[in-house]
Amino acid sequence: MILKKIIISLFFFQLFLFAQESRLDKILLEKSIKVCVWPEYFGISYLDNRTQKLVGIDVDLAKELAKDLKVNLEFVASSFPKFISDITEDRCDIAMFAIGNTESRREKVRFTTPHLQSDIYAITTKNNKKIENWDDIDKEGVIVAVAKGTYHEPVMREKLKNAQLLVVDSMHAREQEVQSGRADVFMTDYPFGKRMLAKTDWAKLIKPSSTYHLTPYAWTLAYGDDKFYNRIEKFISDIKIDGRLYEIAKHNELNPIVKIK
Repeated sequence: MILKKIIISLFFFQLFLFAQESRLDKILLEKSIKVCVWPEYFGISYLDNRTQKLVGIDVDLAKELAKDLKVNLEFVASSFPKFISDITEDRCDIAMFAIGNTESRREKVRFTTPHLQSDIYAITTKNNKKIENWDDIDKEGVIVAVAKGTYHEPVMREKLKNAQLLVVDSMHAREQEVQSGRADVFMTDYPFGKRMLAKTDWAKLIKPSSTYHLTPYAWTLAYGDDKFYNRIEKFISDIKIDGRLYEIAKHNELNPIVKIK
C-alpha cells in the first residue's frame, strides 16, 4: 500500500515537472525551433517565387536565433488572422514576422521588445485623381480598404470620420479592390508599401503629412513561460548591441524603421 502511494506520488510529481518545463528546454533537447512566418510579407518574411526561398529581416533574424541556440530552424506558414491560434495551439514556438503590438493582441499573446516601428501608409493607383495627398483620404465618397485581421482595421475604424471603410478578407483582396477602382486606397505599412512600388507599375504611395499612427513591431510567444521569453529578450538585446539588427535591417532596406533603443 505504501509502495503504491509512493508510485502514485512520483507519477504526479513527474506530471508537475513536465508541466513546468520551459519551451526553451524542449527546443534545446530536440535541437529544433519552429518559427511562424507570413510568407507574403515583403522585406519581412517573403517567399521569393523565383528562388522559392524565404527572404526578409525576420527570416534572417530567425536564422540568427537558431544559430545562437545551436538548433535547427523550421519555418511554419502563418498569417495575421492565424498567428494567435498557431502560437496558443502549439503549431510554432514563436511568431516572427513584424507583428504590430496592439492591445487586443496583447490580451492573447505575449510580445517581445520591438525591433521595428512603422507608421501607416496608403496605396492608390497612379490614375486616381481623387487621392493626391494624405488629406484627400478621409473625405466623403472615398473608399478605404483594409485587410481583416491586421491592426489597420481597428485603427482606421477609429480614425476615419468621412470616408467609407471596406474590410476585405486578404491582403490580395485589398490590392484588387484598389487596382480595379472599387476602392480608392488601401492602408499598409512601410515594408509592404515598398513591396507595392517594387512589384507593380500601377501603385502610388501616399505618405502621411505628419506622424499618423506609429506601431511597434515585435515577435509573439505564448504566455506563462518566463524562461523562454527571457532568452528571446536576451537575443534581442544582443543583436541590438552587437550591430546584427541594424546590419540585417540595412540589408533588407528597412533601416529607416529599425528600432535599436
